[in-house]
Amino acid sequence: MSEFLNNNTSPFEGQYPDGHPVRTYLEENLLIRSIINELQSVNIQENFEFFKELFNKLGKVELHFARKENQLFPYLEKHGWTSPSQGMWAFHDQIRDEIKETRKAIEAEDIEAIIMNAQQVFRSLEHIMQVEEGRLLPNAMNLLSEEEWKEFRDGDKEIGWMFDTAPTPYPEVEYIHPGEDTKRKKLPFGTEDKTHYDEGYLTPAQVNSIFRILPVDITYVNENDQVVFYNRGEDRVFPRSAGIIGREVKFCHPPKSVDQVLRILEEFKAGTQDLAEFWIQFKGKFIHIQYFAVRDEDRTYRGVIEMSQDVTHIRELEGQQRLLDWDS
Repeated sequence: MSEFLNNNTSPFEGQYPDGHPVRTYLEENLLIRSIINELQSVNIQENFEFFKELFNKLGKVELHFARKENQLFPYLEKHGWTSPSQGMWAFHDQIRDEIKETRKAIEAEDIEAIIMNAQQVFRSLEHIMQVEEGRLLPNAMNLLSEEEWKEFRDGDKEIGWMFDTAPTPYPEVEYIHPGEDTKRKKLPFGTEDKTHYDEGYLTPAQVNSIFRILPVDITYVNENDQVVFYNRGEDRVFPRSAGIIGREVKFCHPPKSVDQVLRILEEFKAGTQDLAEFWIQFKGKFIHIQYFAVRDEDRTYRGVIEMSQDVTHIRELEGQQRLLDWDS
């Protein structure tokens, strides 16, 4: 429970168990209203920095939205209720834009624009909180099972909350990292032919297809310095052939760069470095090259990933593009 609640009490005590996702959403709404009330009482000209600090706290509503979008909405979809994923998500984006405009006004120290934009943010937040409290959360309570609510904790923790301290776990059990969670959740697809990764399931064919279309050259060298994998994309930066599989990595580089390769391997194995980064001009392209140490959770060295990418086009991008340009 958040520390802004007086005497560690909540108006939802007895209505929802401590730490329940719905109770957390509602307690965040209390916090949002508390911050808005405080912002409305601040004389911006006399206490500009304090107003800016408070508004940044209000901006953490992004975590509230992200949990709904990535946690709550998928569960509602499983029960056939898809409208929140469309209508409410669009309203989230509208509020995000309004918060962004207010922040621009704050950075420009344009008091008139700050007041106008902030008031719009306050109105929008109050409206969406009323929709949450009057329709979204009551319906979610009716649709979702107790077991589904218990599944929320892992994902909620990864996204975060608006509070400075995390809510009580629901149910009150020791937190288990998603990668160590062996519970089988009900999924709309079978998992018999798939491998379970940190998050999600893929068939070998899907993994291969993903690697094939990635716009990045990837080569994996195991802990014994042997090349064991590379992805076969259509537009590789550097050529590769099946003959390098099983080859010692130092023989896969020109003599002038072997010393650097060996030093990278030495530092990665010693645990003193985890990343080596280069960028070069190559055949008229700007190439970004990175080496990443691959380690187990206990930090045991398991090899190195080399990633190379033509970033010429990326470096030339300017402004924003938010719409498809397929028909232009």
